[in-house]
Amino acid sequence: MTRISWDQYFMAQSHLLALRSTCERLAVGATIVRDKRIIAGGYNGSISGGVHCADEGCYIIDNHCVRTIHAEVNALLQCAKFGVKTEGAEVYVTHFPCLNCCKALIQAGIKTVYYANDYKNHPYAIELFEQSGVKVEKVVVDQAIIDLKSKEKLEFITDVLTRLKSSGMDQTEVANLEREAFALFTTHSS
Repeated sequence: MTRISWDQYFMAQSHLLALRSTCERLAVGATIVRDKRIIAGGYNGSISGGVHCADEGCYIIDNHCVRTIHAEVNALLQCAKFGVKTEGAEVYVTHFPCLNCCKALIQAGIKTVYYANDYKNHPYAIELFEQSGVKVEKVVVDQAIIDLKSKEKLEFITDVLTRLKSSGMDQTEVANLEREAFALFTTHSS
């Protein structure tokens, strides 16, 4: 049995958290980790009990939704609410943190920021992370880990390709389809 890496594991958690997002513009998840243990998680959404963007649309001021609390801040607030120390912790985020989240993560003592997707990577955020000695690393996500049906999909495609081979279809065309299909299931380790 091959175990997934810690980076893939924690980033998958962040992608699962993002599925809870109520933001119409971008679903983001964040997982705070210390000593290889998850200490908090957050996703972007409205205040508890408040109106959600998914229900009434985003409330945009200066091209920003002011209704939404970002995933990183929600995770940090969860730590604050329950008295969990963030000094020296790491955060796994589905998208590069915005400038305000960058500052909040630095002030909370986060030592490493792992992110999966570039998203408006602000030069000043990058500068602040560097200035504060916060390590920032992009994690290439193995989408098959997040896709809970990837094994079944691969088996189905393999079966279809086997049938095409025996159907008399041009073997070069089948080989091309096979290459395209299996490229969808190629894993990337980090």
